[in-house]
Amino acid sequence: MAYLLDPLFLGACVVLCDVFAWRLIPPAHMRHRQLARLAIFVLLTIVLVHGGMAPLNAAPFPGQPIRHFIAQALGIIWWLLGARVLSIMLGTLFLPRAWQGERLFQDVFGALIFVAAAVAAVAYVLELPVTGLLATSGALAIIVGLAVQSTLGDVFSGLVLNATQPYHPGDLVSIDGIDGRVLEINWRATHLLSAQGNLVVIPNSTTARARITNFSRPSELHGVSVTIEVTPEARPQRVLDALDRAIKGCRVALHKPEPSVVVKRMSANAVEYEMTCYVASMADKPAAANQLFDLAHRHLASAGIDLRPLAVPYNNIGRTDRRVRLLSMVNIFQALDEVELSQLAGRMSRHEYAAGQPVVASTDVTDYLLLVDTGVLSVTGLQNGENKEIVRLGPGDAFGESGVLAGIPMQVAIGTVTNAALYRLDKDDLTPVLRARPEVGSEMCRLLSQHKESSDALSQIHVIPDVKPMGLLQWLQAKMRALHEVGPKDQHREITS
Repeated sequence: MAYLLDPLFLGACVVLCDVFAWRLIPPAHMRHRQLARLAIFVLLTIVLVHGGMAPLNAAPFPGQPIRHFIAQALGIIWWLLGARVLSIMLGTLFLPRAWQGERLFQDVFGALIFVAAAVAAVAYVLELPVTGLLATSGALAIIVGLAVQSTLGDVFSGLVLNATQPYHPGDLVSIDGIDGRVLEINWRATHLLSAQGNLVVIPNSTTARARITNFSRPSELHGVSVTIEVTPEARPQRVLDALDRAIKGCRVALHKPEPSVVVKRMSANAVEYEMTCYVASMADKPAAANQLFDLAHRHLASAGIDLRPLAVPYNNIGRTDRRVRLLSMVNIFQALDEVELSQLAGRMSRHEYAAGQPVVASTDVTDYLLLVDTGVLSVTGLQNGENKEIVRLGPGDAFGESGVLAGIPMQVAIGTVTNAALYRLDKDDLTPVLRARPEVGSEMCRLLSQHKESSDALSQIHVIPDVKPMGLLQWLQAKMRALHEVGPKDQHREITS
C-alpha cells in the first residue's frame, strides 16, 4: 500500500479529480466550477512541493525514465492548470464586468497567459533553452502575420468591437445595410440571423468600418416613423391637424415621449409629412407602422383631404354622400343596396363632442349605432377585474351593430380622446327597412354572427333557460325579430318571455 503515498500517484489522482469535477459540476454553476479548480490547483501544488517535484525546478528521478516522464507531465499540467486558474481570477477581478461575458476577450486573454505558461514549462520543467525558441517564434510570427493579415485585421477589429460594445448577442442591429439579430461575436466575424431566417456572417473588419444601428437600445424605447405625401393644394395646418388626430388613435404608441407630426419637405408636386411615435417593444413596430398608415388614410379622408397626385384634377361628380359612405363601411349594412343606405343616412343624426367627454356609459342600453365621422374615441371595459382600454375608434369605425340589430348591450364605456363628430342611427330608424325586407334582416344577422368583434362581445351573453338550444345565427335572428317586431307576433312573445 506504499504506492498510495507516492507523490506521483497522489498527483495523478488530483489531476483526475480536476477532470471529474469539471465534468460533474454543471456549466450553469460556473462559480462552483471555478472554486473547485482553484482548490484542486492548491492541492496539486502541495502534493508536488512536498514530493520534491516543485514546478520551478527540473523534474526529479533522472535515472528512472518512467517516473521522470510522469514527473515532467505533472509539472507541465501544473503550469497549464495554473494558467487557467490565473486567467479566470484576473478576468474576474480586473476585466470590466461587460467584457467578462464576451468570448473573444476571454479567448485572447487566456491565450496570452497559456503561451507564457507553456514557455515557462519548457524552461523550468524540461530545462530546454527558450532564447532560440523565442527568436524563431518572432520570425515565424512575422511570416504568419503577413500571410494572414486580413484575418488579423478581423481579430483586432473584433477586439475594438468588444471594447466599444455597440451591440450584444441577442440585439437587433443593422450592419452595413444588413438587418438581423446578433447570434455570436467571435475571432473572425459577427453572425447575424436575418428576418428571412438566413445566417449572415459579416467580417469584423467590415463591421468596424460600417454604420451600425442598434434597434435594441435603449431597450424600453423604439421609434417608429412613417412618411405621407399629400397634395400641395391642401393647407398644411389642416393636414397636420388630421395626422395629429390619427397618431393619437394608435393604441400601441407610448404617451411619453409624445408623438409628433412635422412637415419634412414641400415641392410643387407634393408635401411630405412625417409621423413619429414610440413603442415599448421591437415586436410592436410593424403593428404601429401599419396602424399609422391606416389611421392617416382615414383621418385625411375624414378631413376632406384626398390622397391624389397633383396632375389628377379634383372630380366631385358622382361623389357618394358622406353618411352613405360611412354606413357602407359597417359590416351588417353590406346587405343593403344604395337606395336603402340613402334612406338610413337621411335618418341619422349628427353629434359633436369635446375631447375627454363621455359618449356612452357602461350602464347604457346601446340599442343604437354610432359611426365615427371625425376624431378619436376610446372604448374601455372590464378585463380580468380591471377597467382597461379595449380599442380605439377612428373615422369609419362603428359601434353598436349588435345593439341596433338585436338589442344586445355591450357593457363598455366610450369617451372621446380628441374633439369628435359622430352619426347616430337609432333602432326605430332601422325597423322600417327590416319590416319591408325581412330577408335583409336575416342577412344582417348572418354577417353579424361572422364578425369577430361582435362575436367576442356576444360570447358574454347567456341565452335565457326557457329558450331551446339553437345556433348563434338562429338566436340573433330571433332577437332581431323580437326587437323590431318582424314576423309572426306569437314568435315575438316566445322570445321575449
